[in-house]
Amino acid sequence: MKKIRVLEMIDQPFLGGGQINLLSLARNLDREKFEVFACSREGGPLVEEIKKNDLQHFPVPFSKRIGSKIVREIKTILIDNKIDILHTHGGIAGFYGRWAAWKCRTPVIVHTLHGIHYLHYRNFLLKHFFIFLERYFSRFTSAVIFVSEADKDKGIKFKLAPEEKMYIIKNGVDLSAFKEGDRLNSKSEMRKETMLESFQPLVGTVARLHRQKGIPYLLKAAKTISQVFPRIKVLIIGGGPLQQKLARMARRLSVSENVWFMGERKDAQYLTSLFEVFVLPSLWEGLPYVLMEASVLGKPVVATDVDGNREIIENGKTGILVPARNPEKMAEAVIRLLRDKDMALELGERAKASVPLKFKLSRMVEETQGLYLKLYQRI
Repeated sequence: MKKIRVLEMIDQPFLGGGQINLLSLARNLDREKFEVFACSREGGPLVEEIKKNDLQHFPVPFSKRIGSKIVREIKTILIDNKIDILHTHGGIAGFYGRWAAWKCRTPVIVHTLHGIHYLHYRNFLLKHFFIFLERYFSRFTSAVIFVSEADKDKGIKFKLAPEEKMYIIKNGVDLSAFKEGDRLNSKSEMRKETMLESFQPLVGTVARLHRQKGIPYLLKAAKTISQVFPRIKVLIIGGGPLQQKLARMARRLSVSENVWFMGERKDAQYLTSLFEVFVLPSLWEGLPYVLMEASVLGKPVVATDVDGNREIIENGKTGILVPARNPEKMAEAVIRLLRDKDMALELGERAKASVPLKFKLSRMVEETQGLYLKLYQRI
C-alpha cells in the first residue's frame, strides 16, 4: 500500500502550542500509513527536534509581508515531494500554505486554528479582513480543525468555514516526556543548578511574551504578592516581542528583584517542577499545553477564566480560575495557595489525576490520522 505523504507546516520554529501539536503529530503518526515531512522557518528548537526524530524539514522564510515568492517556494516543495495532505497550523502558514496548495492542486488541505487570534485584534478593519480571508480559504480547505469547543463555537458564529468542514480535535499531552525529570535527584539540587536556592517561594509561568498572554497583569500581581512574601521569585519562561517593554514595566513597578525573565529555555519542564504555583494570566487561549503540562507535574494552577483554560481547569477542583485583566484577584489566589499548603497539594494532585486522562496524546493522534484517512479516501 502506498504511504500517504503528509506535510505538517507552521511559520515560526520556537516551541509554542502550535509547534508542540505539529511535533507531536510528526513524531507519532502511523509510519506504516504515512510518510511525514515538516516545514517552518529555519533554525530554532522546533527544527532541532524535527531533525532529532529523523524527519525531513523544509525551510521556508515565512513573513507577515505578503509575497508571492513564499508561495512559489511552497508550491515547489508540494510538487517535488508529491505531497498528498498539507496540514497547516496557525494563520501565516495557513495563508501561504493553503494558497500554494490550491494553486498546485494538493489533494487534501487541512488547517488547524490554535486559538483564533485575529478575533481579538483591536483594529476593527484588520479583524474583519482576517475573518474574510478565513472564509475565502475555507472554500478549498478540506477540513478546519479547532482545538477547543469554544473555538468551534466562535467559528460557527463568525462563519469561518462551512460547518460540515469543522472538526474539534483537542490537544493531547505526551506523558512520556515528563519521565526525564528524574535525571535531577532533588528539587534542592535543581535550585542550585539554576541559582534559585536563596529564593522562597517560587511562582511562575511559561508563555510567549505577547499581548495574548497577559503578562502585565502577572507583574502587577507580583507587586502585591511580594508585599506578603518579600523573598518571592516569579519566573517568566519564554521570549517574544514584548520582552523589553515588560522588563521596563517591572522596573516601574519596583518588582525587578522579584521577577526573572528567563527567555526561551530547553529546561522549562524542570523549572516548572520547582514552582509552588503555576500561573497563566492569558487574555484568551485556544487550548493551552502549559496547563496540561503543569497538571502532569502536579502543580497547583491559577489561570484566567477564559475560553480554553476553563476546558482544562475546573475551578476549585483542579485549580483556581480568576477573571482576566484582574491582578488583584490573581494575587489573592496565589497568596491563598502559598499560605494553604494542603489546598495547594490537593488541587495539584486532583489535576495530576484527572487532566492527563482527558488530554491523551494517543487520542489526539488517532483522531487526526483518522481524519486524514477519511479525507484522503474521498479523493
